[in-house]
Parts: sequence; C-alpha cells; structure tokens
Amino acid sequence: MQHSYRTPRRKRVIAEINVVPYIDVMLVLLIIFMVTAPLVTQGVKVDLPQAVAESLPEDTTPPLIASIDKQGQYYLSVGDSVDTPLAAEEMSALVERQLELDPNSQFIVKGDGDVNYKTVIDLMVLLQQAGVPSLGLMTEPDQ
Repeated sequence: MQHSYRTPRRKRVIAEINVVPYIDVMLVLLIIFMVTAPLVTQGVKVDLPQAVAESLPEDTTPPLIASIDKQGQYYLSVGDSVDTPLAAEEMSALVERQLELDPNSQFIVKGDGDVNYKTVIDLMVLLQQAGVPSLGLMTEPDQ
C-alpha cells in the first residue's frame, strides 16, 4: 500500500521591508507641514538696503517719516501733522491719501530708542495695511 503523503513545502521567507506604513507617516507629516508653514512665516515685509548705510540720493523727493515717541504716539511728516500726535486711524488715512497723490512715495519708520519693539512692529503693520509697498528704518550712525 502506497500512501501519498504530501511533503510539506517550505515557504520562502520574504525578507523585504513593508514600506506602506512609512509612506503613510510621510504623507501625514507632509500635510501637517503644508498647513503650518503659512502660519510660521507671517510677518512684516521690509525691503532692506543691499549696501551698508547708504544715504538717499539728493535728486529724489524726500521720504515721509512715520515716527513714534517714547509714549508710543504716532507722527507723520506731512502737512499739519508734523508735530501733532495721530491716532492709528488718522495715520492710516493720511498715508492712504499720500499714496493716492504720489504712489511712489517712500516711507521711513523712525522710533525712539526706548520704544518697545512691538510698538514699532505695530506701526509697520499699520503702514503695510494702508498700502505702503516698502519701508525703511531710520537709525543714527554709531559714534
């Protein structure tokens, strides 16, 4: 009598790495970074000069100077408002009016050395929202 026993065949061991979970993790991280990247890069765009402490050319119209004093009051060097403290809305309206008259107006921010950094940034954001395309920062040279 012959029995037909099946000899069990050995299964080959598969020595490959399953990459599907790694791809899933990578795609989740990609989505997280795509969502958070715009939140991280918020800020005020300021065009800084390429050269060191280059003064403005003589033939250009003088820039408008937006100033902040120690108390955090705003001033703008245009018209009657040179020595008059301005509220944020008044500053914004004056800047918008000036840009309507001359869209190529240059603006410089001048802040007191003791003014809080956040106050200067608030003024720069106010000017940016009023339509100012680029800003400069006024400093005094070291002695």
